[in-house]
Order: sequence, then structure tokens, then C-alpha cells
Amino acid sequence: MPNRIKRIKEDFSELFGSSPEVIVKGPGRVDLMGCHTDYNDGFVLPVAVNVDVLAGGRLRDDNKIAVYSGNFETLVEFSLNAIEFDNVNTWSNYVRGVVHFIQEAGVELRGANIVLHGNVPIGSGLSSSAAIEMAVGFLMQTLIGFEMSGPDLALIGQKAENKFVGVNTGIMDQFISRLGKKDSALFLDCRTLSYEHVPLDTSRVKIVVCDTMKRRGLVDSEYDLRRSQCEEGARFFAGFYPEVKALRDVTWEMFDEHKAKLPEVVRMRAEHVIGENERVVRSRDVLRAGDFVEFGKLMNASHDSARDLYEVSCPELEAMVEVARNAPGALSGRMAGAGFGGCAVGLVKDEFVEQFLRVVAVEYEEKTKLAPALYVCTAEDGASVIEGP
Repeated sequence: MPNRIKRIKEDFSELFGSSPEVIVKGPGRVDLMGCHTDYNDGFVLPVAVNVDVLAGGRLRDDNKIAVYSGNFETLVEFSLNAIEFDNVNTWSNYVRGVVHFIQEAGVELRGANIVLHGNVPIGSGLSSSAAIEMAVGFLMQTLIGFEMSGPDLALIGQKAENKFVGVNTGIMDQFISRLGKKDSALFLDCRTLSYEHVPLDTSRVKIVVCDTMKRRGLVDSEYDLRRSQCEEGARFFAGFYPEVKALRDVTWEMFDEHKAKLPEVVRMRAEHVIGENERVVRSRDVLRAGDFVEFGKLMNASHDSARDLYEVSCPELEAMVEVARNAPGALSGRMAGAGFGGCAVGLVKDEFVEQFLRVVAVEYEEKTKLAPALYVCTAEDGASVIEGP
């Protein structure tokens, strides 16, 4: 991180002739449990990790935002009075959306100069988009000093993604990026937004993120199709049980009684979501007890259900999960994010991490002819100040 902070200061000085008043981070995240449960009003168990977007900023005397991306080496400017979608520099829409919806919430903003630099792999499933959103939102809040709770800023980020960028995501990514806590996972009820931090002792096990290098985008017809299938399932059960608003409300008893009447593909989607919510709740309890072996089994069951019932895997993910599960010290291997490519995540006993990395790198490349990127991750705090007031 020191080199990236230095780069932000150098870029800031070169572009704006001054130094940033404050530098903040918005971390990426890994979902340890809760595959496609978030938009079904269910439960998730993500962790904020040690890859992030850094944002350095200083207020201006006018109403313009000038934001430079060190990753894309591009500077864009826009007025707070007329925030429009950018079809060319699409990365800037995450910034524009956040600023737009902070203003819509009634906050009086000022112009600012901003420099961004991220090391969250784009398209990997570690949510580089939420990291940008929370870095920018938290930067503006720190610079101006307006009051906004962590959950409310997360909702601003989700709105930016849904309504400005046009990606129909749930709340999990922004929530963990804003509200993560060091050495903890976060158990989140995506309906009520009630949450609790669950201990995750990374001195005993490490979270290893295994990037398949198979890229995928969430603005995929497949993602929207899964969502509509779940909504169809919820409407079906609501015909028998008016209290059902989403698949989160469907019990196994309801499912067993009526599953034969469901279209086969909708039945599969519902079965995954019902089972996955149950696994997330169970995961919270086994982590509280420090039982990593049982937690690993739940992670594996989560992946198998997402593959077989939700059908969001791909050959590269399957190769990675197989290699990771069989590598030295592995307790688990499952897809991270929405699937269709991106990353897998495993829990690895601390003393085996180096062996695990060597074996996975060699065997995955043998299977796929792709060289993976492997990240040994720790559980970190959410959006926070790195330098400055």
C-alpha cells in the first residue's frame, strides 16, 4: 500500500498542483457464503479483504468533480449540476452515480479533485465496483463532514450501481465494503439490513482467492434470468402462502408440499436459495464456535448447489475448485461472486499456504492452459481513512 499511496500523491500533485487532503480506502470483498441469496432477501456472509480502491481528494471552490483513474490513466470532469452517464469512460459512472445519489439524499456537496488507484482485479468477482463506490462515497463524507450511516452509504452505492450504471445487484457488496471489520466476517440479513460481525481467526486459516482468469460481467442475461426465475418462484409460493414476499420466506415444508407443481428450472433455483440461506445461518454458528472444518464443508456444499441447482459455474471454475479442494491444507473450495467465471475462494490451514499456492498454480494451468492469480487474503476493515483527518 505505501507505493500506491505515493503514486496517488504524485498523480495528484502533477494533475492538480497540490496534495490530497485525505486518502481513504474502499476494500474489495469475498463472499464466503451466500451465493445469489442477496437479491432474494436472504442471508450472506462476506468478508472485506486486503485488496482495495484508494481515493485521494481535496475540495475545490466550484461545483466540478475532476476524477483521475490511475488504472485507466484517464481524467474526467463533470458538474455537480448536470451528472450524466459517460459512454466512453465507463469506469467514471460508479463515481458519478454515487455523487448523484448522495445529492439526491439531500446532501449539499462541493466540487472536489479526486485520484483513484485500485488493486482489486476487475471482473474477478471481488467487487471492484463496490470498492470504487464506497471509496468515493466515504471520501466525500470525510472531506465535507456530512452525517450518513454506514448502511445508508451502502444503499447509496447500490443505487448508483442499479439505477445509474444499470447493474441489477443486491446490497451485499457495498455493505461489506463499507462495514467490514478486521478479523471478522459479516453476517447480513439482506432484507432488514441487520448485521453482526462474526469472528474469523486468520492466524489459523487463510482465505485464498484463486482467480481463474476467466472474465465475466454481471450485466449478463444469465444473471437477470436467474433473478426472474427466483421472482417467479416467490410468486408461485405466494399463491399458497400470502406471507411469502421472496424465496427467503419459503420453508422446506412449503417447498416439499408444492415443488412438483413448479417448472423444473424454477424448482431448482428455489431449492438452491432455500438451502443456501440455511447454510449461511449454520455457518454463522460454526464460525462462532471456531469450527473451520465444518465451515469448510458448508462452503463446499454451497458451491455444489450453485453448480448443480443454480447452474452458474463454468469449466474454469470447476477446474479451479477441484484443484483447490485437493491441494495441501485445503478445507474448502467454492466459487466467489456471481459465478460464470471470476474467482474461487478456499480456506487453507495457515501452515500449508505456500504448498497450496504452488500446487494450485501448477495444476490449474495444466488443466486449463490459463495461469491463475492467487491472493492470500486477510479480513480487513471496511471503508476507512488511510491518511488525513
